[in-house]
Amino acid sequence: MESTLTSLETWGYLAIAFFSFGGSLVVVAAAGILSYLGKMDLATALAVAAVSNFMGDNFLFYLGKYQKKQVRPYFAKHKRKIALATLIMRKYGILAIFIQKFIYGIKTLIPLSMALAKYDFKKFVFFNIFASIVFVSVIGVGSYYSSEMFMAFFDKIKANPWMMPMIIFGIIGIIWYAMERMTKKK
Repeated sequence: MESTLTSLETWGYLAIAFFSFGGSLVVVAAAGILSYLGKMDLATALAVAAVSNFMGDNFLFYLGKYQKKQVRPYFAKHKRKIALATLIMRKYGILAIFIQKFIYGIKTLIPLSMALAKYDFKKFVFFNIFASIVFVSVIGVGSYYSSEMFMAFFDKIKANPWMMPMIIFGIIGIIWYAMERMTKKK
């Protein structure tokens, strides 16, 4: 356990930057918890996560806007999800940039579908700055202040190791069911 914490202190900010580029909620929450434990600086971790998350979404937008031919084959099987992301973008407009940060499975598709729908790049970048800051602040500060609850939960998991596989399969099942239900034609 001690060697894990030492390597997190050493490589933690780099891991936050890498995983936040893809929009990971878990890494930002982990940064909040590690900051509570005194292993990281909260402000630095959240700043790294916000900048990296901002760059990641801008990169996806760029790919969708200027590399359409190269991107489309990867999303051929996800036409319904792209259509759903486009509907969310059209229905909520600017608010979709903020909403997409918190929804797994959609957070990659919204910037791409906005780019494919010819949304203005400068406007996207402007609102994405604030969306990244809000996303990282809500998740990071929220996990920082609820760290005691997380630590008590992990103590229960440590005492009853059979619970973790059940929780993981339950979460995966709920996400799978929700995504299947949302992407089905009505």
